[in-house]
Amino acid sequence: MAEISKDQVKHVAHLARLELDDEAVEKMSDELSAIIDFAEQLNELDTDSVEPTTHVLNLKNVMRKDEPKKWISQEDALRNAPDHKDGQIRVPSILE
Repeated sequence: MAEISKDQVKHVAHLARLELDDEAVEKMSDELSAIIDFAEQLNELDTDSVEPTTHVLNLKNVMRKDEPKKWISQEDALRNAPDHKDGQIRVPSILE
């Protein structure tokens, strides 16, 4: 059984910027240990004849071809903009 220590839980919680009380640390330690134990069961499987995969489904590129299409003109886009300058849409600044 893989045992995740309370110190390991506290360390990971610190890295994740989480505040855990002692009760939560104890609970997380038990739960993470159980998860690791479950995952370690995979080491018992014979996977020598299984081909490595990157996806569970046999999919190739499912995206459409990236082909240029006719969209609205720059003039039409600027005509709909509340404010524009030098061929670009002006928006309120969000930086100080």
